[in-house]
Amino acid sequence: METVAPFKEVVDEIKDAGGDPFKLCFQCGLCDVVCPWNRVRPFSMRKIIRQAAFGLTEIDGEDIWRCTTCGNCVSQCPRGVDQIQLGVSIRRVATEYEVFPASVRSARSARASIISEGNPLQGERGKRADWAKDLPVKTFAEGMEVLYFVGCYLSYDPRMKKVAVATVDILNRAGVDFGILGASESCCGESIRKTGSEEVFRRLAKDNIKTFIDHGVKKIVVSSPHCYHTFKNEYPEFMVNFEVVHFAQYLYELVQAGRLALTGEYAGRVAYHDPCYLGRHNGVYDEPRAVLQMIPGLELIEMTDARKNSLCCGGGGGRIWMDTPKQERFSDLRLKQAREAGAQVLATCCPYCITNFEESRLNLEYDEVLEVRDITEIVREVI
Repeated sequence: METVAPFKEVVDEIKDAGGDPFKLCFQCGLCDVVCPWNRVRPFSMRKIIRQAAFGLTEIDGEDIWRCTTCGNCVSQCPRGVDQIQLGVSIRRVATEYEVFPASVRSARSARASIISEGNPLQGERGKRADWAKDLPVKTFAEGMEVLYFVGCYLSYDPRMKKVAVATVDILNRAGVDFGILGASESCCGESIRKTGSEEVFRRLAKDNIKTFIDHGVKKIVVSSPHCYHTFKNEYPEFMVNFEVVHFAQYLYELVQAGRLALTGEYAGRVAYHDPCYLGRHNGVYDEPRAVLQMIPGLELIEMTDARKNSLCCGGGGGRIWMDTPKQERFSDLRLKQAREAGAQVLATCCPYCITNFEESRLNLEYDEVLEVRDITEIVREVI
């Protein structure tokens, strides 16, 4: 058993940030009750906190890597314990000592790809904007209305490229003066930070901030809630503040301003899934639903575990790059909830959620009974 005792660096770091979970936590176990892992297998965040208090954390085990940082435990803890901060701090120790279980090794490959190419998907940096080569998309220049920060998955993943194409089509139809950074764009760093690679995150953040400043960026529109969260809440640690808007919010702005008309019909029952990093972490619940409700013919329905209680897809905290057995995927549970609610389409606005839901759709053989779509793709059909 590999241990680091007494985890002084972890404890000191958390105290410096203004909290001490070892004193605050009275082991009530509510974090375990609300954790999505306990729907598919036993897992105890309470136990991890208890072990860390005595320097007994097994950093070579699987458990410290299970947390998806969904925020359910943090939002409902009666004592204000920040379990995410504690878990990430422990991962930083494991990363420093390069102690990783087999299931995390794919995340290490993602880290290497981020360092070398600026993305976790082993895509060549020079090909980051290839998805847009036949589209009317400009390179961002100072004075443009917004920077569209595409993100890694929408730049390289075949399924998510469709969302990027739909996004620029909408922006063009709305008359938005926008541009992208192309090969100058790098991963936002949110997920790699959650896996404990703080140094890599800080390097990415500084590089991105320099690029934004050099290009004269003022307003950033993003497709990923993870980019949204880190630009909005974590980049200010570097003494900068940009106006950051998620595309679901921007769609609502465009419709309200009369720049986008949702005139076409979209017949069908649609269930909306709240991504953890858009909903629970940032309180954005209403705008995506409002956009869907304005579409003629669309029937918006709610699933079990909606809004602040939304069920995590399983992709946060770097889990999107780690191996998860089929029988332990939260995304399977979410698709079953969509079917139970009578949905024909499961809509969301997060590349991690869509990636996991598409895999579960195949795993559950739902490919003919349930469609997974980004809100952007739905809106594109009706304008």
